[in-house]
Amino acid sequence: MGYAHEYAAAIMHRGRVPMDPADFVPDWQDGPRKAKFYPGADSFPLPDAPYPADATLDRALGPEGAPADGEFDLLALSGMLRDSYGLTGRRLGVQANTDLSALPFYPLANWSRGSASGGGLYPVGVHWISGPSASVPPGAHYYSTRHHTMQRLLTGDVSGQVRAALGEGAPGPVTDQYLVLSVKYWQNSFKYNSFSFHAVSMDLGACVQTWRMWAAARGLAVEPALWFDEERLAALLGVDPKEEGIFAVVPLKWAGHTPGPGGPAAPVTVRRKDIERSRTVLTFDALSRMQAATSAEATARPAPGALVPAAAHPADPAAPEVGLPPARPLETDVRTALRQRRSSFGRFDAQRPVTRPQLAACLAAAVAGSRLGGDTGEVRLVRLYAFVSHVEGLVPGSYAYDPERRSLRRVREGRPGEFLQKNYFLANYNLEQAGAVLVPTVRTTAVLDAVGDRGYRLVNATVGAVAQSLYTAASAVDLGCGVALGFDNISYIEELGLEGTGEAPLLIMMIGNERPAPADFRYEIA
Repeated sequence: MGYAHEYAAAIMHRGRVPMDPADFVPDWQDGPRKAKFYPGADSFPLPDAPYPADATLDRALGPEGAPADGEFDLLALSGMLRDSYGLTGRRLGVQANTDLSALPFYPLANWSRGSASGGGLYPVGVHWISGPSASVPPGAHYYSTRHHTMQRLLTGDVSGQVRAALGEGAPGPVTDQYLVLSVKYWQNSFKYNSFSFHAVSMDLGACVQTWRMWAAARGLAVEPALWFDEERLAALLGVDPKEEGIFAVVPLKWAGHTPGPGGPAAPVTVRRKDIERSRTVLTFDALSRMQAATSAEATARPAPGALVPAAAHPADPAAPEVGLPPARPLETDVRTALRQRRSSFGRFDAQRPVTRPQLAACLAAAVAGSRLGGDTGEVRLVRLYAFVSHVEGLVPGSYAYDPERRSLRRVREGRPGEFLQKNYFLANYNLEQAGAVLVPTVRTTAVLDAVGDRGYRLVNATVGAVAQSLYTAASAVDLGCGVALGFDNISYIEELGLEGTGEAPLLIMMIGNERPAPADFRYEIA
């Protein structure tokens, strides 16, 4: 039993037993940048990329979807990056989050992006390793989110190194174009300390799921690899593997690529160094141990079917079934839905209940996002619960979602508002005003037993993908949405009767109508 089991238990109990360091206070004046900084690096802008109106969320998340036989080019890559992690606008709305008073000041402005992120910190770094088939000179690049440019870190074809790091049996096409996703821990741990590993691995899933939706609606495929030679890729990017984890590699099927030996696999290293803004950089024992534990067996890709013992339990056929109508169609194109996505932060208004077709659409989208694909297989790890407060035609109470029958199974009757609010730690949401609170659970211990400590990254990435799917679907059906980690996990286990199932509630996701005519400022830059 590895350290990830111990960390997972500490996360589940942190509402009752604070994690070390319990008295930690962030030094906001000495915080890091929200992206890496490579002074002197050459950069080139990425082109503007149109997005077809028929590339809808229904095509991205539906059971059929579009045929994934298309090929990426520079235009498609640019659009996918802009719509996922690039800055798309500035927002300043009167809401209940604690940073509201700082937002009018430009250095602390809130810039909207398509993907969600814990604390709005966006710690995932996107690197493009391009071989000769791209329309730019081959090399290693860093995506600068603030400028929507590629910063060249190294010139030359090093795609062979990535291919060698992936090893045999890697998912995705044979290619010379890769996206490598890393997390520089200090970008998150300066605020969340030991808890940060839990948060950043969800950020990874939110980013990858945005890509999967964006690409699938256009007939493109995004299949992430979570198992590979992490140490080798850290050396390629010139980063310290104790400070920056390499979390995923996404091979891209590229237009004009001709299969061949590709670039050399001989070791080459990016020599440019990221310059840290913080004068003092702290380390946290739990974070360091999780990076060590989850990277130790990084090349041990799970065998097909390895995750079957950790699959989500099926719905209880003996529980009373409550039918749902057909889901409201998700006819919004993916780009528009991502641009409209935002966190509600206390804007929910129970006077207008959620309709059952809206709820059905959100539940189906959340479950559709629960399979990351790639080398994680197609086993469904997530079971979804719903605390219903204000939904037309539904008796308030807690329910389990039955994805096979697209229905609900009653767990407990009674208005859940008091329970929800009592077990929420922050003041930025009134959970009783939400139409419903959705809770994804994963059998975390079973996943770790099945595939080892690196499975913790998979667990949280999957939950992050579920949250991103729900956020995007909610915007498409005209609902507000909010996601939070600040709740008493154990109380949810007790309330839902999960003591014997091994299910861990890892996130709460609120949906509902918002107050009309909010005080809001938006300035679109993309």
